[in-house]
Amino acid sequence: MRKLCSCICFWMLSFFFLRAAEPVWVNDSLLLGDDKTESYLPLLQGKRVAVFSNQTGRLSDGTHILDVLVKEKVEVTTLFSPEHGFRGNADAGERVASSVDPDTGIPILSLYDGKRPGPSDEAMRRFDVLVVDIQDVGLRFYTYYVTMLRLMQRCGDFGLQVVILDRPNPNGHFVDGPILDMSLKSGVGALPIPIVHGMTLGELAFMATGEGWVPPCGLTVIPCSGYSHQSFYKLPVAPSPNLPNMASIYLYPSTCYFEGTSVSLGRGTDHPFQIYGHPDMEDCPFSFTPESRPGAKNPPLLGKLCHGVDLTGVSLADLQRKARIDLSYVVDAFRRMKDKDQFFLKNKFFDLLTGQRHIRQMILDGHSAQEIEATWKEDTARFREQRRKYLIYPE
Repeated sequence: MRKLCSCICFWMLSFFFLRAAEPVWVNDSLLLGDDKTESYLPLLQGKRVAVFSNQTGRLSDGTHILDVLVKEKVEVTTLFSPEHGFRGNADAGERVASSVDPDTGIPILSLYDGKRPGPSDEAMRRFDVLVVDIQDVGLRFYTYYVTMLRLMQRCGDFGLQVVILDRPNPNGHFVDGPILDMSLKSGVGALPIPIVHGMTLGELAFMATGEGWVPPCGLTVIPCSGYSHQSFYKLPVAPSPNLPNMASIYLYPSTCYFEGTSVSLGRGTDHPFQIYGHPDMEDCPFSFTPESRPGAKNPPLLGKLCHGVDLTGVSLADLQRKARIDLSYVVDAFRRMKDKDQFFLKNKFFDLLTGQRHIRQMILDGHSAQEIEATWKEDTARFREQRRKYLIYPE
């Protein structure tokens, strides 16, 4: 009997800890900004409206924001599309042509066509209010917020209103990384903020205007309800082709730097940002071969057998608890490479992603990930204080 009770207790404890290790998502208990139609539709009545969105701009019931506005007889004159296009199926960095939405006939003006950094004067004269409804992932090198800031600046130039329908940040539960050296400002880094800033687009917009990083515009943010910076939000729609699941989104802050190296981070496989490897890393038991596929038509190391590391076995709960940038993956790959001179072939882009030049040099000099990560801790702490007055949601 005692043995039976012990077994039952062990099973119950095991069940408790297994359950405790499962992520707890807040999706069902919150309202997104775009769910609050009563808060933003009155702002749009009688106005010509432009929408900056993509496939992620959906209410909690799955209805796209464009369909909501059209149904409510809002005069939508223009659609702006970011990197990956309005439907979200273009490769990273791929130029996306302007087009027309087939369901509504509304013109889609691409902001990623390679012709100009922002919309033309002609495009700006087509509308009175810009509605922003797009899912960001909370990293300085993710391009959606950069596009939003360019639109805000142009709206400020033309005296137009901006309404942001706020959404949770899936990496909003922590802040980490070096502050951007503004001499490295680029399309993958526009503000002097850490790599992981922990803010929603609405909060980031308030901070960008409040700190004078972008000129002021008529800014309104419709906030989420039931969200805090300790909430875990599971994205219902992939924000871009190579961030297909929550594991990729949680690993993204630690593995994206491979974009600035000769190492593959899994583009052209089922697990982008969740594996890494190179033909020169022969001492690794795991291997994969990148192939051409939608969203990764010409991935790095296409068709080459890569040896490397598989991170797909790391649980979401562990990734949530970790909640930091982990440079050990990049340091590990550098140490495994036989020809280290080939590692930083794209060194300028590596610096643009990290936002600093010393990180690459410290890797070359043989420093550990912990030593490198320690160099930005004070900057991160200062930023947390700097951003506090702009936060909409509890920390």
